[in-house]
Amino acid sequence: MGKERAFPQQPERCKPGSRDRKIVRTSLIGIFANIFLAGFKAVVGVLVLSIAITLDAVNNLSDAGSSVITIVGTKLAGRPADREHPFGHGRTEYLSAMVIALIVLYAGITSLTESVKKIIHPVTPSYTAAALIIVASAVVVKIVLGRYVKAVGKSVSSDSLVNSGQDAMMDAVISLSTLAAAVIYILSGVSLEAWLGAAIAAIIVKSGIDMLRETLSRILGERADASLAKGIKETVLSFPEVHGVYDLVLHNYGPDIYNGSLHIEVPETMDAGQIDELERRIAMAVYQKNHVLLTAIGLYSMNMKNDHAAEVEKAVRAYVLAQPCVLQMHGFYLDEERKTVRFDVIISFDAKDRRAVYQEIADHVKQMLPGYTLQIVLDTDFAES
Repeated sequence: MGKERAFPQQPERCKPGSRDRKIVRTSLIGIFANIFLAGFKAVVGVLVLSIAITLDAVNNLSDAGSSVITIVGTKLAGRPADREHPFGHGRTEYLSAMVIALIVLYAGITSLTESVKKIIHPVTPSYTAAALIIVASAVVVKIVLGRYVKAVGKSVSSDSLVNSGQDAMMDAVISLSTLAAAVIYILSGVSLEAWLGAAIAAIIVKSGIDMLRETLSRILGERADASLAKGIKETVLSFPEVHGVYDLVLHNYGPDIYNGSLHIEVPETMDAGQIDELERRIAMAVYQKNHVLLTAIGLYSMNMKNDHAAEVEKAVRAYVLAQPCVLQMHGFYLDEERKTVRFDVIISFDAKDRRAVYQEIADHVKQMLPGYTLQIVLDTDFAES
């Protein structure tokens, strides 16, 4: 049914280019900024005996390390496809994002441990005007850096950069909290250092967990974006010979790198040469317009010479789609010569027992069509909501 298509050695969108350069440049800016801030904060934290400022410096160092990992991950992901990895190395970026999440999580747990120690054995801080000015400057730098890195990350679909940008914005909030604690201590003599450090650490831990959860979800395989699936269907349906597009399956091999397969419904009157030419045009159009490589295009044939088949399909479709949790019926074909009827039915995962719903449909349709052999496939909705 399907017509296999060779995956190009390295699609244009996989080649290192402007996207990689933007990621590397943004990461280098993050490295220099974070090392600069970490150095100043570490000195200030030690001089004024502030656990919160010292932990903030450590957090800046972890951010610099995250940027290094982002660069390495981007370079590895940009390598061309090879014998062992014919679909390229794009998923390496997801692994680098996961490593960044683990670093953030480790930094948070370590910070929490140190803060608890300071709560048990408190140390009185000694703030200076210079220290407060440095912390205030760090807030401004982190806000600007975070907004910039996150914006670039979204524009180039880089989870690693988005994670780094979110982390930088969180750092700005942390530094601002540290500054607030210092002002409170100066005005009232009440030290909230250790407790603030614990709160900061808790925020870092939660951020790390959230980042890790999102990245693991991508690695496991998420449902394709609905707008992408819709765009592909619209492209394929623009061909007049195609009367339906079904069973779209998309595989993600890195940010914005997809290949997939689908079924098209075409008239039974088309011959092999016409179908082959149509499939080639469809594959090219989807690649150019939607940036998705179709590795296989399967076929559903439509009854065009049998009025009885149209009547049967109308009756069967009316019954099937009236059943609860049925999302779609497609691929209907009645073969009068062999006395067979075939179609696929998509049953929602919300159904308590998908197999039971399927069996009920099969039993009822069998009663509707005595003398016919049924070929009903329980299908799955992979790409559309």
